[in-house]
Amino acid sequence: MPERQTIIEPFKIKVVEPLPQLTRAERARELEAAGWNLFLVPARRVTFDFLTDSGTTAMSAAQWAAMMIADESYAGSRSFEALEATVRRVTGFRYIIPTHQGRAAEHLLFSMLVRPGSIVPSNNHFDTTRANIEQLGGEAVDLVCAEARDARSAAPFKGNLDVERLDELCRRERDRIPLGMITITNNAGGGQPVSLANLRAVAEVYRRYDIPFIIDACRFAENAWFIKRREPENAKRAVRAIAREVFDLADGCMMSGKKDGMVNIGGFIALRSDAWVPRLRSGLILTEGFPTYGGMAARDMEAFAVGIDEALEEPYLAYREAVAAYVASGLERIGMPVMQPPGAHAVYLDAGALLPDVPPASYPGQALVASLYLIAGVRGCEVGSVMFGKHLAGTFVPAARELVRLAFPRRVYTQAHMDYVIEATAEVVAGRGDLRGMRIVEEPPFLRHFTAKFAPL
Repeated sequence: MPERQTIIEPFKIKVVEPLPQLTRAERARELEAAGWNLFLVPARRVTFDFLTDSGTTAMSAAQWAAMMIADESYAGSRSFEALEATVRRVTGFRYIIPTHQGRAAEHLLFSMLVRPGSIVPSNNHFDTTRANIEQLGGEAVDLVCAEARDARSAAPFKGNLDVERLDELCRRERDRIPLGMITITNNAGGGQPVSLANLRAVAEVYRRYDIPFIIDACRFAENAWFIKRREPENAKRAVRAIAREVFDLADGCMMSGKKDGMVNIGGFIALRSDAWVPRLRSGLILTEGFPTYGGMAARDMEAFAVGIDEALEEPYLAYREAVAAYVASGLERIGMPVMQPPGAHAVYLDAGALLPDVPPASYPGQALVASLYLIAGVRGCEVGSVMFGKHLAGTFVPAARELVRLAFPRRVYTQAHMDYVIEATAEVVAGRGDLRGMRIVEEPPFLRHFTAKFAPL
């Protein structure tokens, strides 16, 4: 394709479904009934659903066609062979343990390795990763780079792990670290990518201390794309080659196929060595299923095998980046502060900057999430002190930032949809003076953001 200023959607639309369109009064009733928690609002009452990009992909014609030839055999399915072959080709890892989604892979691996007192370092652990470590008595340690603290900084790789701090932690606490991680892209840190140079340095530290290196690879294709786009020495390399080098640095990976696998369900653990495999497969049979389906239907494995390759197509990745950049630019234009530079899977609104008079203990992100739904029909996700804040020894410890994530389902919404969202969000910005924050009236012990109930202050 010739170079053009406009980056088009690299697909045609063959199937459509109607968008729910509610009045403001109807949305207000839904909010109150859901305890002001957007996770508890029925999807049929949401116009633009940006709660997550996980499992919300519009699958391709090739994926649907592959589903029609699935082999649903309980053991030895040829559909697993197709998925296994694709993962081996893309990652170079030999041993593939399928799971029904990413958090099942986390639970399976951590249950084998993490004990009370264990430490697991990463750039930033996302919500389910952190919860799976903490419920086993471990400590999830975030070591993201200093540049990530500045939401307005244009630093190209704000997902990088601070290598000096990692080295110090590994030297001091080696016996307590059963594995080391990094998340690409860094979801909890604003969807920011990790550079190849940083990945090499992190791998070297883990190697020096003989710590197994596991990548959280949910958005590996998007991260490889940003390496190509933002790391000059990699500008002429193919995204597939970059992705393969990233995996070559590690001992294994975990992946939720609901992101860069381009499917609605599915995940896996992939490993270079077979040392952990017998125990993982035993745990898999107990909790997920036989080792050749691991909780997935064969039709989902077939779609997953196709989707991994589709996620690495460079026109698709260019479009994915362009959507986030377009929305971020439009929101900045109407006065909504967003984390810079934008990533690919989402735009992160800076609720703390928009609502400086609402303290973290009053959950400004949750107030902004509710306002976006009430005014614009947009469902977003708070990534702030509701998700990551804690009470320790009677003291409230807020999250590092008060963000709201608008995560874009893959191949679902058009540019006109995004223009409407930007236009409607201007009303949210104009009415920000009326937002006073939220208080929690009901919460569970782990992952409270999924089911907590709130009331406006």
